[in-house]
Amino acid sequence: MKKILINFAHPAKSRSNINIALRNAVENIEHVTVNDLYANYPDFMIDIKREQALCEAHDIIIFQHPFYWYSTPAIMKEWLDLVLEHGWAYGTEGKALAGKVFFQAITTGGDASNYQKDGYNEFTLKELTAPYRATAKLCRLIWLPPFVVTGVHQGLEPEEIQSYSAEYKRTLIALRDSLLDLEVLTQQEVLNNNHSVSRSE
Repeated sequence: MKKILINFAHPAKSRSNINIALRNAVENIEHVTVNDLYANYPDFMIDIKREQALCEAHDIIIFQHPFYWYSTPAIMKEWLDLVLEHGWAYGTEGKALAGKVFFQAITTGGDASNYQKDGYNEFTLKELTAPYRATAKLCRLIWLPPFVVTGVHQGLEPEEIQSYSAEYKRTLIALRDSLLDLEVLTQQEVLNNNHSVSRSE
């Protein structure tokens, strides 16, 4: 089984029912580690060596966060700036992350229709998350499209929260157990509904 690291970043997680539910659904799965960045580093003094060791010890790295200003919360940008060092994450000798799987699990305030070329935001989520795909390429990571929950500001019904949480759990277990075709997944817009691309037995 593959080991999964979730770098969780939400500065106000107590007010996010969906992020709490997603986290609760997966944090007790075998071989899943939840690394709460705001809880661990309230002063933003990130322990670079600790974070690098966590990455090295896991096969799949997930950034779970709200989609703040079409990007990540501040501490995740700080994490990227400090942890992904030249000579470790990238560069001629920087191969520590090579071959590991990477994706984002993001929640958005607007609904899916906003993230279309003719929608309110004018850009798709694939376009807006392109910097993280580029980061994955630079670090020789295997990039997967994000697991996305949209429409949070409109309010999600309890059944919707439960459904998303169950799907998140199924997705992580399937990735942990190598049951999904990664090459096919990379062609999808989002990682949700990945049951259609299971490996054939």
